[in-house]
Amino acid sequence: MFRWLSLSLLILFSSCGKPLPELTNMDLVSWRTDKDGCLGKRASMESAISQQKDKLLALDETGIIELLGKPDKNELYTRNQKFYTYFITPSPECGSEFTTSSKLIIRFNAMGLAKEITIE
Repeated sequence: MFRWLSLSLLILFSSCGKPLPELTNMDLVSWRTDKDGCLGKRASMESAISQQKDKLLALDETGIIELLGKPDKNELYTRNQKFYTYFITPSPECGSEFTTSSKLIIRFNAMGLAKEITIE
């Protein structure tokens, strides 16, 4: 009985989690290394991420970080909502002359799952 229960729990926990999606026409290594969009590598991938942003829905925070790297900015709001921001065009921290930047914003619900993906 114990052996069956152990095997069942092992299968249950190993099958949890959504597999990471494959994002086409994107160099994810370049995306991850272009902190705040300062190098301009993310700007060339804006249309690709815009077309595929729905693939990121329902991924957990760990999955998003594995795929896109550490966010440039994260914010914690009420009811344990989190927002991750990835700058696509250079952010003001890059010393850019532009005051507005294009950015990918991912909203996580209280369960830690990506609930909304926008590009502003």
